Amino acid sequence: MDLFCKNVRETILRISQSSGHGHIPTCFSIIEILCALYETMRHDPKRPDWSERDIFILSKGHAALGLYCTLAYHDYFPVSEVLSFGKFGSNFGCHADRLKVPGIEASTGSLGHGIGIAVGMALGLKISDSRRKVFVLVGDGEANEGTVWEAVMVAVNRGLNNLTIIYDNNRSHERGLQITDPAAQFRGFGCDVVTADGHDVNAVKEALNREAQGVKVIVAQTLKGYGCETLSCNHYEWHRRSPDNAELALLMGELNAKTV
Repeated sequence: MDLFCKNVRETILRISQSSGHGHIPTCFSIIEILCALYETMRHDPKRPDWSERDIFILSKGHAALGLYCTLAYHDYFPVSEVLSFGKFGSNFGCHADRLKVPGIEASTGSLGHGIGIAVGMALGLKISDSRRKVFVLVGDGEANEGTVWEAVMVAVNRGLNNLTIIYDNNRSHERGLQITDPAAQFRGFGCDVVTADGHDVNAVKEALNREAQGVKVIVAQTLKGYGCETLSCNHYEWHRRSPDNAELALLMGELNAKTV
């Protein structure tokens, strides 16, 4: 784990501990993906509404704290502002609101909805001959929702080569409908699929920059709770939990031991 991603994870832990909120394991599985995206996409933190920016949508919206911290470390707003996360009157809710937080493109909450929004945006940009691109991050548990696959069918049917779907394959759906080979599933729908190590920033960047025919899908192999053994080995227990002081010290120690 590189230092940048470790710092983002440390911030997530501290804010979760302070607020009593946060889906830490699901946030931890996507940090390298988010970092790779914001180092690849066309965007401007000083102009979050720049008309030529690329679009990113976090469809698995319960990982909002991970996105907030990533945006803060990419200078969309000070990290200190995120300290209000989950508190009464805060702009930084447990699910992101596009009207309250710079850099948030879609208000998500109900799983399976973000990808449909992304497909609609990509279709609109294609119709208008825009060179802008749309990226959407979908969770493997979320993919139990039929709307995910309905959106994929529309995207393929409309030839949306400006759309990239990133599938966070962190195996969180073990208690749901099993999708044992998501790459084959997406290929069956007609997508151009590549698999990448979701915890290797350079590998994700390479996949993002790869030319694709039609709808691109990146199956990112990740670990829920990556960086802290306590989280990855007990991710169901930690799904909605925040650490107390002793647990925070334990998790910080594990995180520092993982950093190279």
